[in-house]
Amino acid sequence: MAKLLLIEDDVRLATLMAEYLQTNGHDVGVEHRGDRAVDRILAEKPDLVVLDLMLPGEDGLSICRRVRPQFPGPILMLTARGEEIDHIVGLEVGADDYVGKPVSPRLLLARVSALLRRAGGAPGGGDRLEFGDLSIDRSSREVRVGEDLVELTSAEFDLLWMLAEHAGHPVSREELLRELRGIEWDGLDRSIDVRCSGLRRKLAEWPGHEDRIKTVRGVGYQLSPAD
Repeated sequence: MAKLLLIEDDVRLATLMAEYLQTNGHDVGVEHRGDRAVDRILAEKPDLVVLDLMLPGEDGLSICRRVRPQFPGPILMLTARGEEIDHIVGLEVGADDYVGKPVSPRLLLARVSALLRRAGGAPGGGDRLEFGDLSIDRSSREVRVGEDLVELTSAEFDLLWMLAEHAGHPVSREELLRELRGIEWDGLDRSIDVRCSGLRRKLAEWPGHEDRIKTVRGVGYQLSPAD
């Protein structure tokens, strides 16, 4: 049973979503106000947060940005606007995935399950890939350059691991979206590009890793196995 925190100001919708998730085996807490969300996330440390974008007191983007340095778990953002900019900004401030409202309960459950499954790491642990002084450990979900810990979101780690499994070979956006978000690429979705940009920016803090992730024009992205 996973512990979830649902932050949604629409009481009726929150009740329906919470009941459906509980029926499917999850322990769900509910918060209706944005200005109480940060304290609850950090105090309760849920396995996953479902976070609405528009909330009274404090909006979802601000909440996500504030908790990210201290909360490593997955954050699934809900947005009713349907505008690409909201999705992109959400990913940039640390959301792991997003779904548009109104969302079907079955789709919500599928996204929650996928995020929890990936955040759980590999069965049995011990999965580790190394490229020079860059090490990626799937059992602990930690990335290090030498002894330094690279702070990544859950979604960024999943992307890096998938690229690392295919190091030296390009992975298409279609493959990445299908594996990481469970959707087909429509030619417009930029979520993978945003995550790759975030990965590059973080790895670039260490000399020699500025070009670790390369863009393969017309295909996708590739992790360079050499320093």
